[in-house]
Amino acid sequence: MQEESSYRPTKFAVIGAGPVGAIVAAFLAGGGFEVTLCDVVPALLEPALDPGIEIEGVDNLRARVARVTTCVDDLLAEPPDVIFVTVKATALPLIASALEGFVAPGRYVVSWQNGIDTELVLAEHLGRAAVMRGVVNYGCVPVGPAHVRVAFHHRPHFLQELDPGSREAAIGICAALTSCGLDTRHTEQITDMVWRKSVMNSCMNAICAVTGKTMIEIIIDPILFNLVDGLIKEGVAVARANEFTLGSDFYPYCINYIRNAGNHKPSMLQDIEAGRRTEIDYINGKIVEYGAQAGMATPYNTMIRGLVKALEPK
Repeated sequence: MQEESSYRPTKFAVIGAGPVGAIVAAFLAGGGFEVTLCDVVPALLEPALDPGIEIEGVDNLRARVARVTTCVDDLLAEPPDVIFVTVKATALPLIASALEGFVAPGRYVVSWQNGIDTELVLAEHLGRAAVMRGVVNYGCVPVGPAHVRVAFHHRPHFLQELDPGSREAAIGICAALTSCGLDTRHTEQITDMVWRKSVMNSCMNAICAVTGKTMIEIIIDPILFNLVDGLIKEGVAVARANEFTLGSDFYPYCINYIRNAGNHKPSMLQDIEAGRRTEIDYINGKIVEYGAQAGMATPYNTMIRGLVKALEPK
């Protein structure tokens, strides 16, 4: 059972109108909360006002946000209670700097993103008391502006505060998300969960990005699947060397999860195809970084990070 909390946010903002951000904005707006959607691309925002964000696939809904803006500074004029940051991790330093004026008692910023240590980038600018970290368990692809197809949705999602003093607020945010259908639980092990998800992302995302293949195409190719297996085992070794707890059954869980991934293009492949920078530095790059910290060689992750960086736009 989720704990009760006296913190009851009513106004939210979502920075990033891509698929991940559009989904959280749509669920919150559909649940009756006041939502502002922020993105630098106006074309992504206009349909969110009218006819509304459309979600299809394993979830189906349409919801209109209250307002949109292309400027983070506009959020500071009428500050929301909670801001969800859903942009690619590469944009985090710029976003974090722009949000420094938002910090005040009762206001929180949630890293609702893939990657390792994204919350620490926010906390460096905003302080730990204002920052929370989520682990998101849905996979999605863009159909068009404010139109997203959800390929899979493994509820619940998870959330934790960085500072123990913000625990009650984190529980209140979980309750708000759960009330609108985006089931979210408070946890005390968010860093371990981030590593569990990132090790899985490190193998499939990067191999798909380099080969241009979907997840199922990687799985049925025995040579490519051997590379996936090597990346998993290397990520597990680095996590355990740094004393992150993945669980004794993580390897079979990981293999089973990947085998059921389906004919899905992960976000890193979508980024390469669209000519965008990827989050490779916050996934495989972090495994390399933590490997070095533990005195471990990481040949698989070093190789795949280099190949993805070579494909990124200069």
